[in-house]
Amino acid sequence: MRNLPAVGAIGAMAMALTGCAGSAAGQGTTDDGLEIVATTTQLADITREVVGDAATVTSLLEPGSSAHAFDPGPAALSALASADLLVISGAGLETWLDSTVEASGFAGTIVDTSEGIELLAAEDDPHEGHDHAEEAHEGETAEEHADHEDAGHEGETAEEHAEHAEEEGHEGHDHGEFDPHVWTDPANAIVQAEAVRDAVIAADPEADIAASADAYLAELDELETWMRASIEQVPVEDRLVVTTHDTVGYLERAFDVQVVGTVLPSLDDSADASAAHIDELVAEIRATGAPVVFSENAIDPQLAATIAREAGVELRQGEDALAADALGAEGSPTGTYIGSQIHNTTALVTGWGAEPLPVPGSLS
Repeated sequence: MRNLPAVGAIGAMAMALTGCAGSAAGQGTTDDGLEIVATTTQLADITREVVGDAATVTSLLEPGSSAHAFDPGPAALSALASADLLVISGAGLETWLDSTVEASGFAGTIVDTSEGIELLAAEDDPHEGHDHAEEAHEGETAEEHADHEDAGHEGETAEEHAEHAEEEGHEGHDHGEFDPHVWTDPANAIVQAEAVRDAVIAADPEADIAASADAYLAELDELETWMRASIEQVPVEDRLVVTTHDTVGYLERAFDVQVVGTVLPSLDDSADASAAHIDELVAEIRATGAPVVFSENAIDPQLAATIAREAGVELRQGEDALAADALGAEGSPTGTYIGSQIHNTTALVTGWGAEPLPVPGSLS
């Protein structure tokens, strides 16, 4: 099926599907149904669960790969060229989307699954680009602040000072208007799954997905209930999180979790961290008593390990790392969206010194 009309809340973007937790090579199987491409591993799995065997679902991203800096290869472009629906996470995550769609010749319908979600504005995120150094100068006069600024750049030439000022001004800078990590709150995943369901029905009214969609939506609702009850095993004041980059803002908002800081001071996992930021984060970890630094499966844990070591706290890495920006390998505990959320919640709760509730049999 090709050249489908766009349908949806904002006109230009509307229908949706995605699925299997593979790369551009991983697909569901059907002979006559829609061909759907999902941008991320999370969306691919959500779409596969919603559509069952009624459509072919391909993921552009490989397990363990971040969507922040995706460079599409021939397989991705080929999958897009023949797709009916392109399901995206939206909220500014896929900065490479326009050029990829153009290069592939995709002529189907784009489904933005972030529509209908209450997005967190990047500038409102208390951790995005946050500079603790400003707090250190709180209460100073203009002259005192200038003296401290000058002391920090003593001995520099004018050119060196300008270069440092430019670097410092861009640390923590994020290119997006919103926090794109919507999937960390399962209530948002429900919105995304519903968008997929509605888009498939609109594109192919004969697609038999009602049973699979209803069953999966019920599982997501049960997941949200389990996550909330498990996190509530820990007092609010002890729910302190340090992650590799600013990826759990929606979890923080939904479950009364406090993000103490992030190894990379950005919503984008390709950002850099200055020595000053590292020192400030170590001090913040010590001051708050945050017990664990959580590395992430799509990011090298080396810097997180350094910070955990200097702060004298535990590091969760390897199989214990959070499946934040991407799912794990197919068949692994984090190879599905629900599995990744169970894993992440278990890691957080045990890191806080408690135990999550038993996982419902329907989610195991």
